[in-house]
Amino acid sequence: MKKISRRNFLLASGAVTIGAALAACGSSSSTSTASSAPASSAASAAPAAQGKVLNIWCWNDEFQSRFNDYYPEVSEIAADKSTTTLKDGTVVKWTINANENNNYQNKLDEALLSQDSAADDDKIDIFLIEADYALKYVDSDYVLDVKADIGLTDDDLAGQYQYTKDIVSVDGSQRGTTWQATPGLFAYRRSIAKDVLGTDDPAEVQTYLSDWDKFNDVAAQAAAKGYKMLSGFDDAYRTFSNNVAAPWVTGTTVTVDENIMKWVDQTKEYTDKGYNNKSSLWDSQWAADQGPTGKVFGFFYSTWGINFTLLGNSLETPVAEGGKEEVGNGIYGDYAVCEGPQPYYWGGTWICGAAGSDNIETIKDVMQKLTCDEAIMKQITMDTQDYTNNEKAMNEIANSDYSSAFLGGQNHIALFAEAATKIDMSNAGPYDQGLNESFQNAFKDYFTGNVDEDTAKANFETAIKEKYPELTDVVWPA
Repeated sequence: MKKISRRNFLLASGAVTIGAALAACGSSSSTSTASSAPASSAASAAPAAQGKVLNIWCWNDEFQSRFNDYYPEVSEIAADKSTTTLKDGTVVKWTINANENNNYQNKLDEALLSQDSAADDDKIDIFLIEADYALKYVDSDYVLDVKADIGLTDDDLAGQYQYTKDIVSVDGSQRGTTWQATPGLFAYRRSIAKDVLGTDDPAEVQTYLSDWDKFNDVAAQAAAKGYKMLSGFDDAYRTFSNNVAAPWVTGTTVTVDENIMKWVDQTKEYTDKGYNNKSSLWDSQWAADQGPTGKVFGFFYSTWGINFTLLGNSLETPVAEGGKEEVGNGIYGDYAVCEGPQPYYWGGTWICGAAGSDNIETIKDVMQKLTCDEAIMKQITMDTQDYTNNEKAMNEIANSDYSSAFLGGQNHIALFAEAATKIDMSNAGPYDQGLNESFQNAFKDYFTGNVDEDTAKANFETAIKEKYPELTDVVWPA
């Protein structure tokens, strides 16, 4: 893929705040507040003495909880969790900006632009990124190489799944590391599967769902019994989009993959035939469909989705209201997982060291302990059901008597371990988030009958040309 400049992509991808920052900086790189030096130069210029404030930026409290619970150097946590004090006296300051409407990226971009001029105790040291926009940051001068700059070794990283390293690597330089791997499976309601298929056994259910033709056949059978196969328009999207033949963008040309259009055809059919509930990811209908009153056969979910989202939505009485995570509370115990029709991944969070940090040794230790330490990785999975980024640890659990009460006693780690090795990141690109979101948004009007397919295509082209003026052409499958 022909890339636009690293710095310009970061700036162009932001919203108004970045445009304003550019105007303030001027148009030439010599007057910009953004670093134009390679990341390795920024690291080597860092003060030898370590700073006493470690600034970590993220969009929710997931990493904060992992850090506070599992980083061995934690000494004290503030009552409001705004700071964490380490054993050596370093104060970790947490800056959490929600993701909605690109808020997190906008504020992060603005802060990174001011990194050079910020006081040492205000500089970002660590920030978190997601898979959908990882390349926007790792292919820039704002992120440190985890080996050349921070000091992790090949031995440190050897136990991690290769795709988790590939997704944050550019030209052989790895710019982030993660404690989790996020292979996807199909989570289904045991009681509905038994009613529709006569079995709730994961191995047997998989035989009915092992390709898309079989999956569609089950959708028809489920509808005949009064169930929806999927909740909404977006549920299956990533299973299709993760199995494309080429990247979204080559040079300045956007190519819509044939597999993406298969999602369009399937979703239109499901909507017209009543096989879905016309919901969208994260809306109230989608969440309700996963709960006690839901009539949906199943949901495509990756590792984090099982314990963070599906489990909570399954409860009649939420934990925050005194409910317990146990059989008898809603439909806890009525889900199971199988491989589904195609391997895929969804999401993941990476830790990046920010160029200009004066806490390189602390960043190194955080990355080593929270993403490379086999014992810590295994403990996180045992405690939380999250799937962590150490192949040996996960295989040990996969081959043990581990079981999830939420999944009716199933050892879902075994299936995730199989799926994780099939993840292929070779077609990932820096435009993935924006193009995927624009495509899904454009075609919802088509699914609901508000526009025809040609109009949906035209709307997609208009949306992406407004979002990415440098992309000049869109090619559709013949």
